Amino acid sequence: MPVELTYFQAVVLGIVEGLTEFLPISSTGHLTITEQLLGLPVDAPAVTAYTAIIQIGAIVATFIYFARKIGRLFMAWARGLGSAEAREHRDYALAWAVVVGSIPVGLVGFALKDVISGPLRSLWVVAGALVLWSAVIWWAEGRHDTLEAAGEQRGENGVTLRDGIVIGLVQCFSLVPGVSRSGATISAGLALGINRVAATELSFFMAIPALTAAGVFELANEWDHLQSLGAPQMLVGIVVAFVTAYASIAWLLRFVATNSLRSFVGYRVALGAALVVALAAGWMSAT
Repeated sequence: MPVELTYFQAVVLGIVEGLTEFLPISSTGHLTITEQLLGLPVDAPAVTAYTAIIQIGAIVATFIYFARKIGRLFMAWARGLGSAEAREHRDYALAWAVVVGSIPVGLVGFALKDVISGPLRSLWVVAGALVLWSAVIWWAEGRHDTLEAAGEQRGENGVTLRDGIVIGLVQCFSLVPGVSRSGATISAGLALGINRVAATELSFFMAIPALTAAGVFELANEWDHLQSLGAPQMLVGIVVAFVTAYASIAWLLRFVATNSLRSFVGYRVALGAALVVALAAGWMSAT
């Protein structure tokens, strides 16, 4: 049965995507909850595909916000491929960390596509992941504080290829709605001894390949289903997501400079608990 998307629904989903994509509170989880509240069938192919495609707005926001730095990293990477001297530059290592860190989530996401767009779309999964991954964020912040006190913190110039591999592997957990891609990658960075600002920026850079691949894949494979949503409505959602994501990036970078990610844990746990109550009481359906 075709799914129709109203302009109101498109705007609401765009706002939710833009505000939550880069915060460690799970954009997919919030989109799933919002889709349920808006009366959309969360497990319908068109709706699950739109959840990925609306991220295009967030991708463009990241490109524009970090355009100069992304260009610098790309040039360092390109020069390093043909010059041993250029490979000594720290940007070359950082660029490779982003590249290798982006591969695992793409491979796992492709292999488990049916599971991710099917059983994992349950709000029971979202509720559990919101609560359980909060413990990981809390632990990662504790390790960050320990390493900081010992003078073992590193900035972006200290990021290694190993860091990229580890963060990339941890990013795979974000395929579970409710975990949060940024929550997974930033937590991994903190646990490895990377400071909050550098870990957050690295999370943004790793988002570009991951979100782009997901959006393009869904657009190519679910186009027939997506047409029922309406091209104008989809475009509105993407534009709204871009505007709100750009503002969200600027705010989060300022926030993590002086604040702990533990500030988000209370919200995650409260939302997860509220979901459990709503689902158990029958006020909401899981799918």
